Amino acid sequence: MENLPRPAEELAVLDRELARIEARRAQLLARRSYLLTLLTAVAPPARPVPAARPAARTPETSPPSVQNALLALGGVLLTVAAVAFTVVSWGSMGIGGRSVVLGTVTLAALATPVLLLRRSLAATAEAVGALALVLTVLDSYALNRAAMPGADPLGYTATACAVLAALWAAYGLLVSRLRTPLPAAVLIAQLPLPLWALAAGASELTLAWALLATAAADAAIVLWTRPSPARSIAGVTAWVTGGWALLMAVALSVTAGTPLDAAGPGLLLLAGAGLGLFAAMRVPDVSFAGGLVAGLAAVAATGGLPRPSVPLGWAVVGYLLCGAALLTAVRAPLPRMAVRGLGAAAGAVVAGAVLWTLPSVALTVLGPASLAEDIWSGSPGSARQAVGTDPGWSAMATAPLVLLIAAGLLAVAYRHLPASVRPAALGGATALAWAALLVLPGALDLGYAAAVATHLALTAGALTLAVRPRPPAALSAVPTTAVVCALAGAASVSLLALATQPATLITLGVLLALLCGGAVALNPAVTEADKDTGTDSARAAFPARSFQALLTCVAVATAVALLCALCASAGLPRERTALVVLAVPAVVALLAARLRGRPVALPMELTSAGAGPLAVILATGHPETVALVLALCGVVAAGTALRPDRRPAAGYLAAVLFVLATWVRLYASDVSTPEAYTLPATVPALVVGFLRRRGDLEASSWTAYGPGLAATLLPSLAAAWGDTHWLRPLALGVAALAVTLVGARLRLQALLVIGGGVLALDTLHELAPYVVQAVGALPRWLPPALAGLLLLALGATYERRLHDARRLRRSLGRMR
Repeated sequence: MENLPRPAEELAVLDRELARIEARRAQLLARRSYLLTLLTAVAPPARPVPAARPAARTPETSPPSVQNALLALGGVLLTVAAVAFTVVSWGSMGIGGRSVVLGTVTLAALATPVLLLRRSLAATAEAVGALALVLTVLDSYALNRAAMPGADPLGYTATACAVLAALWAAYGLLVSRLRTPLPAAVLIAQLPLPLWALAAGASELTLAWALLATAAADAAIVLWTRPSPARSIAGVTAWVTGGWALLMAVALSVTAGTPLDAAGPGLLLLAGAGLGLFAAMRVPDVSFAGGLVAGLAAVAATGGLPRPSVPLGWAVVGYLLCGAALLTAVRAPLPRMAVRGLGAAAGAVVAGAVLWTLPSVALTVLGPASLAEDIWSGSPGSARQAVGTDPGWSAMATAPLVLLIAAGLLAVAYRHLPASVRPAALGGATALAWAALLVLPGALDLGYAAAVATHLALTAGALTLAVRPRPPAALSAVPTTAVVCALAGAASVSLLALATQPATLITLGVLLALLCGGAVALNPAVTEADKDTGTDSARAAFPARSFQALLTCVAVATAVALLCALCASAGLPRERTALVVLAVPAVVALLAARLRGRPVALPMELTSAGAGPLAVILATGHPETVALVLALCGVVAAGTALRPDRRPAAGYLAAVLFVLATWVRLYASDVSTPEAYTLPATVPALVVGFLRRRGDLEASSWTAYGPGLAATLLPSLAAAWGDTHWLRPLALGVAALAVTLVGARLRLQALLVIGGGVLALDTLHELAPYVVQAVGALPRWLPPALAGLLLLALGATYERRLHDARRLRRSLGRMR
């Protein structure tokens, strides 16, 4: 039985042992230092260390690389020699003698790899084996030239390829350690059937069958052989030859003139679909690709049968329905990836059909813009004429049906899609249904009024869908899609309604009501607790706020357009219309004051601000009206500046607008004196600066009075330098002197610097002619003498000048 010490006793033992070890370590270190000192004192001089030999150069290539390069080069050279020997000549030996020699060499080359493999020379055996395969090809050529010179080239080549494929396959199975013969046999086996078809003068359909049969043989090799390089090559060639056969069949099916002509390619496509589906079931790695090819081939086969006997539009519907039928394979007893491949094929068919309808949708939305130059020129005869550009309505008549079927398929597939994709599917179905109804008037060639009414109703429906409450799961895509569709529809119907005056006024009025109603309906309420916790109501509110701001901005733009249309219908000139347009920013400013704090207020105000430049453009050519427009814009901005949250930006904008209005009005009155433009801005600026300094003791004189003084004194100084009369320089000098004295009295730096600078420059301008006249009357030697005296004076008074400059700087620094 063990008696363990208590922790305190064991800790004490450990401390004693550590102290003993440290003491012993100190003794050993002291002894080591002593010994090193002795050795240093008696050590002989060190011998020079010989320089190290340079490292041996490493080879740049490895022995296997050198070996493979030599073998490959040797094989290539032997192949070239054999070709030259067979095809050209060898001395006076004829083709028969050459064939005998070549056959003997071929047998030797075929037997040599066996001996080399027994000696473990695998790489050399591979090189000789590859040479033997090339020699067999040359044997077939020599045999044709010697024994069958009149044979059909294509037929003989096909037979030779078949024999060589069998020979190489047998050789590869006998000498299984060689890796080249079996893949080479698979590659050359792709040629016999197509070449026999070409030699027999077969049709394109027969050639396609030959390619498909070759692909089936390749698939059999993949399915019933063990993994090897030949199996991988067979898998690649199966896709190449089979895909080429299916493409040929699709081309024949599409160009067939009768359903009977389409039956042959359709049968081949069905066979290809069966082969692809069989491969998808047996080979898991190609399940998806096999299902995809099988689905597309089946749709091309079944949809191609009725295509020759129906118009193009209905042919597209037929293909679409065949693609929809693939969705029934969801419950088929097939591998999951094969089912996904069939579903992808159905999706590709639906996407292709939708792409076919895009020209009609795009021209329905944007086509009326091509007729914008002929505003109010009269009602078009039909909806197709209102579009302006013909996308081929005779073929596009089924575009609404195609879009509706595609929308229905997306809605049906909603339950079978992953949860992350479901919102996108609902959004896509919404957009496709809207596009179908949008192109319906053009497809049915309805009247112009019916087209406008349909587009208005469609816009109203999209807005209703956008503002309708729904579960949170659908909020991610459907409202966004509906808002986009509504705005696109509003733009389209606005352009469409420009053909006649009543249509324009009614359409813009209805759109304004719809947009305002939608913006009011999208009024989410989110509590602060919802924002903090991120609940569904918070997530639903923020997209709704964005939609509300967007609809509000478009409503403001629509209101401006409606006012312009009303003024044009009343016969008002453009300058009068400019004044009417300013009612929109005025009303929006009042409304924004009521909506203070809501996110929709700022976008609405910024959009309404665009009416100001529009009014200026409309009033161009009438300076008096432009001045009035700018003044009214300044009034609206000044009213907005009364709100604390808009005060800085709106206040500066109002000041600028008032100044611009004054300048334009003076220009319209043929006033050219600069003081008339600058004084109206200077006086309010100085008053505002005075009030600011009285309320803010830290405000600088440059901030308060600098802009106002510079606005008048600097333009007047520039005008005085070009003025030959004495009145303006005198008045400017008096004003600058007054400003300088006030600045000195109140110790204001901005007034002193600006006033003194302007006074000095104005005085210099006035005295300059007299200085020039006096200098011209002086002797020639006087200017150099004066310059010399000036330099002496500067040198003598340098210290005094520095002292005065420092004192002046301190004086200015004490001013504010």
